[in-house]
Amino acid sequence: MKIRTLLVDDEPLARERLRTFVAAEPAFEIIGECGSGTEAVATIRRATPDLVFLDMQMPGCDGLQVLAELPEDRRPAVIFATAHERFALDAFDVAAVDYLLKPFDRERCQQALRRAQDAVHRRRAAVPAPAPAVAPDRITVKADGRLVFLAPAEIVRVEAADNYVMLHLTTGRLMLRETMTAIETRLGTQHFARINRSALVQLDQVREIQPAQHGDYTVVLRDGTKLPLSRTLRGSLARFQAGAGG
Repeated sequence: MKIRTLLVDDEPLARERLRTFVAAEPAFEIIGECGSGTEAVATIRRATPDLVFLDMQMPGCDGLQVLAELPEDRRPAVIFATAHERFALDAFDVAAVDYLLKPFDRERCQQALRRAQDAVHRRRAAVPAPAPAVAPDRITVKADGRLVFLAPAEIVRVEAADNYVMLHLTTGRLMLRETMTAIETRLGTQHFARINRSALVQLDQVREIQPAQHGDYTVVLRDGTKLPLSRTLRGSLARFQAGAGG
């Protein structure tokens, strides 16, 4: 079984170099690439790679913050690839397989890949299949240079705004540089659902669903906000009715 590998770096040329090195190794399979830490968290949760090449400093959240978002027993093997030597001790504190300092050559990358291969094989031999993903107890977001820890229950709805998302909270609002797909994956589907391309709502915040013109529906939240329910998401109607609870 090939080692499913994810490449995470905000620099396209760095990803291209890694892609060339990894693709030349028959034991490894590249399953995707990410250009930010927040995208990496979402992709790791969704795709569950065996190995991640992870840059340290990226938009959204850095490499260490990416790992902090993941339960220790579900973290993939990690090779940090960065231009910053000062993070090496932090990397090995989180049990990184290797720490590559840019620029590195093919031989050094092959050495890291051999270590990763050994680590993945040991893990496959010792650890049973992972349990299904559950809704997170909290998520970490980066806003205005701060790290903010949020319980999902604090989030009323999420609204897309170009390359940003607006979190509407019970206590205010936060603007994040993150995609709608990434935040939807991080929050999970147990308590949240997409109602249209630009809006994600917490089920407990749904007060009622009203019929609109031409057979459409409007979702009404407890704070009075009215949002259209996309026709392509009509199958979610029963989930909203179950979550509205009066």
